[in-house]
Amino acid sequence: MSLPHAILTALLEKPSSGLELTRRFDRSIGYFWSATHQQIYRELGKLEAEGHIRALPPEQPARGQKKSYEVLPAGRAELARWTAASQDPKPHRDPLLLRLRAAAVVGTAGLDADLRRHLELHERQLAEYEKIEQRDFPRGKDAPHDRLQHLVLRAGIDLETFWTQWLTHALEEFAELPDSELPDTELPDTGLPDGGLPASGTA
Repeated sequence: MSLPHAILTALLEKPSSGLELTRRFDRSIGYFWSATHQQIYRELGKLEAEGHIRALPPEQPARGQKKSYEVLPAGRAELARWTAASQDPKPHRDPLLLRLRAAAVVGTAGLDADLRRHLELHERQLAEYEKIEQRDFPRGKDAPHDRLQHLVLRAGIDLETFWTQWLTHALEEFAELPDSELPDTELPDTGLPDGGLPASGTA
């Protein structure tokens, strides 16, 4: 149920049309909660039907004019309820980690190139986050809402930093492997959940 709450958050920050919302998701909220344009429009209809938002009357009625939406008191109350509710962290599931586990029994051929590709992608995302931080959160911008939004961005920066460091280490390990094919041997039990994959919300 997080997408409707993401939409309520965005509309409380700024009343917007469906098109404006999709653009804002592409530029900001979508970094940590992605949604297709169709999903956003569908949720807008549901939120309006539930009495959580309403379409603002147009300043100058015109054919084909886009509807803008604002949050009603019931929508604000629902967002406050959801924000305060306790939620457990989600287990992390990443195919790359599972592929590395599989490589221990079938060989590593092709994986090093994909690790390099992942590293480039994470480096690119990290650079984008750091650019946003410099642009939107200069020193001294410390109002409560700015500090909370900056905290969300810092989570993205720290996660991308982790992945770039881990992938760099993984490539160093790959460089030390004797060859791309590993022997068919029985592997020891690591004692970790799911055969060695991290079970927490972080990789």
